[in-house]
Amino acid sequence: MSVVLELAKELIARPSLTPDDAGCQQLIAARLAKLGFKIERLRFGQVDNLWARYGTERPLLVFAGHTDVVPTGPREQWHSDPFTPTVKDGLLYGRGAADMKGSLAAMVVAVEQLLGTKPKLNGSIAFLITSDEEGPSVDGTVRVVELLQKRGERIDWCVLGEPSCLEKFGDTIRHGRRGSLTGLLTVHGIQGHVAYPERADNPIQRVLPVLTELCAAHWDARPNPHFPPTSFQISNFNSGTGAGNVIPGEAAIRFNFRYSTAVTAVELKSRVEDILKRHGIRYSLEWRPMGEPFLTQPEKLSRVVQDAVEKVTGLRPKLDTGGGTSDGRFIAPTGAEVIEFGPMNASIHKINECIAAADLESLVKIYRGIMERLLG
Repeated sequence: MSVVLELAKELIARPSLTPDDAGCQQLIAARLAKLGFKIERLRFGQVDNLWARYGTERPLLVFAGHTDVVPTGPREQWHSDPFTPTVKDGLLYGRGAADMKGSLAAMVVAVEQLLGTKPKLNGSIAFLITSDEEGPSVDGTVRVVELLQKRGERIDWCVLGEPSCLEKFGDTIRHGRRGSLTGLLTVHGIQGHVAYPERADNPIQRVLPVLTELCAAHWDARPNPHFPPTSFQISNFNSGTGAGNVIPGEAAIRFNFRYSTAVTAVELKSRVEDILKRHGIRYSLEWRPMGEPFLTQPEKLSRVVQDAVEKVTGLRPKLDTGGGTSDGRFIAPTGAEVIEFGPMNASIHKINECIAAADLESLVKIYRGIMERLLG
C-alpha cells in the first residue's frame, strides 16, 4: 500500500467529529517531529490546534487544514462504515476522505519526501491544523493566527487543502471566498379569524412585498471581477398555526447573503433595515455573521500552484472564488497570499464521501512541486 494512502486511512479511521480531533493531530505531529519540526499543541476551549514549523527564516510557506469532519448522516446508507476506510474501484471511502484528511495526508507525505532529499530550504515550512473548521470556527485557526501575530511570526504563503476541483482533478484553485451573513427576521402581526381580517394584522401579507424587493435588489456597491454577484437567498419561512381559518400572529424568515469584497456586511445590514422600515412593518431582526469574504490578488503563489498542478495533471487550473467559507478568511488579512487546492469536491459532506486513490498520489506530487518552486 502506498504511503499516502496508508496515512489517509489512518486519519479517516479516527472519528473526529467536530470539534473532536480524535488523535489525528497527534499522528501528524509525531511524523513531523521525526523530520525536525518544532511542535506546538495549542488547545483553546474544546478545540485542538497544531502549529508545527521547520526552519526559522522567511519566506514561510504554511500548509493549512482541518482534522474535524461533519456528522456521517445515516450510517446504514453508506457502502461501508464511514470510519472504516475502504478502497473500492480505485476510490477511498470514508468521512473526511475528501474534506480534508486526504489533503492532509498528501501534505505530510510531500514534506517527508522533500526533506528526505533536501533538508536545507530557502525559507521555512509550517503546518497550521485545527479541529474547529466544520464547527463555529472561534477557537481554531483564528486563535492560532492571533497568537502568531502577537509574537511577530508572519506567513508569506498559505496553501489550504480544501477540496477545490469541480469537474476534473486539477481544474480549479481558489484565491478567495465569499462572506456569509445570515439574518433571522420575525415579522409581528396580530392573530385573528380569517373571516375578520380587519381585526387582525397578517404578517405574511405584510412581509411579502418586502421579500419581493429584497430578492430583486442588486447588492454590490462596487464591481469585482473575481466574484459572482452578491446573492440573497431565503432558506426558511415559518408561519401559521396549522389551522386554515386563523391569521397568524408572526412570520419567521431566515435568509442569507453570500457576498464579495464589493460590499460590506455593514452596508448589507443597513440596506435591509432601510427596506423594512420603509414598508412600515413591525419586526425584530437578529444578524449572525458566518464569515468575512477574502480575496488574495494572484501573485507568485497562484502562478506556482498553477504550474505545479499543470505539470502533474496537464490542466491549467482556473482561479475561482466559489463555494462556502474556509479558514482562509482568517489567514488572508495578515497579508499572506492564500490559495486553496485539493481534490474533487463532488462527494464532500455526503453519504459515501470518497477520494480517488490516484488523486492522492497526484496531490503529493503537486504539493511537493509547490515547495520545490518556492523554497528550492
